[in-house]
Amino acid sequence: MNKLKKIGVSALAGSLVAISASAADWNVTGSAGFGVNSLSEGNTATSWYQNDSVKISASGQTENGINVSAMFELDNGGTNVTDTTGSYDDRMMSFGTDELGTIEYWGHGGSSVMAAFDDVTPKAFEEVWDIGTSADARISGGAGDHLMNYISPSISGATLMASYSTGTEQDHYTDYGVKFSPEMVEGLTLYYAQGTTTTTTVDTEESTMAITYAYGPITVGYQESEADKESSNVDEDSESWSIAYAITDDLVVSYGERDYDKDTSSEADNKATQNDSGFGISYTMGGVTIGGSMNEHDNVGGDVDAAGDIDSYEFNLSFAF
Repeated sequence: MNKLKKIGVSALAGSLVAISASAADWNVTGSAGFGVNSLSEGNTATSWYQNDSVKISASGQTENGINVSAMFELDNGGTNVTDTTGSYDDRMMSFGTDELGTIEYWGHGGSSVMAAFDDVTPKAFEEVWDIGTSADARISGGAGDHLMNYISPSISGATLMASYSTGTEQDHYTDYGVKFSPEMVEGLTLYYAQGTTTTTTVDTEESTMAITYAYGPITVGYQESEADKESSNVDEDSESWSIAYAITDDLVVSYGERDYDKDTSSEADNKATQNDSGFGISYTMGGVTIGGSMNEHDNVGGDVDAAGDIDSYEFNLSFAF
């Protein structure tokens, strides 16, 4: 036992020297809850689920002013990049300075710029296209494991971002984007991102642009996205809008709509426009949050038959600690 203690103290001392002369700031946060979701038309039975998570993070600064942080999540998300049955989920580390920006490396669970911007329209709970199945199609760039991000400091309200990843999810992915909140117009935010997925068969160019505006308790948003495949007319595009209203500081409701074309070459069966719409609600009191959404989906996956029309709902109760 004494030997183990000695080894542990030596390792900790070495890590503190690497960070700074003072101890790092440690933070532990967690949440636990459960929910229920369902699809109509006999697509799937009502299902219950549990969602829980504990995140452990540390941050510090080296003697020459470099900010360093690390985070990992205890969750049922896999012990490595291919295992989804273990205890670890998201994990990352970052370093940078206030003047030059920050570089993040995500071993698992990262989001590229396009993925982070895939739907920035305001919502009280989940997105209107969130059906809870593989039909949750969207234009979202690359995300996941072995992802590196760069985030610049804010320059007159503009933040520049870029991402790069390579691995099993795609052969090669790069993107860049900007988030701009002009100082002269309070509540206005503009988004733009563009990414390229390169594989051995075909390259795909994706882009998105969005605008949100908050005035008092009301926030509105509009977004357009598209994906163009090289040497192919099988392109995608989507258009969405939503509005959220904060009735009180604790209670928020929202409504939104989205049109998604997974193949713009025709409107034939399995290529029709998917139409999503729905309401969301969220109520927070202390560390307790109750949220829910009720959505309608027509022509899911481009299917114009009756099986392509689905109603979905989801409700969740969670506790933060």
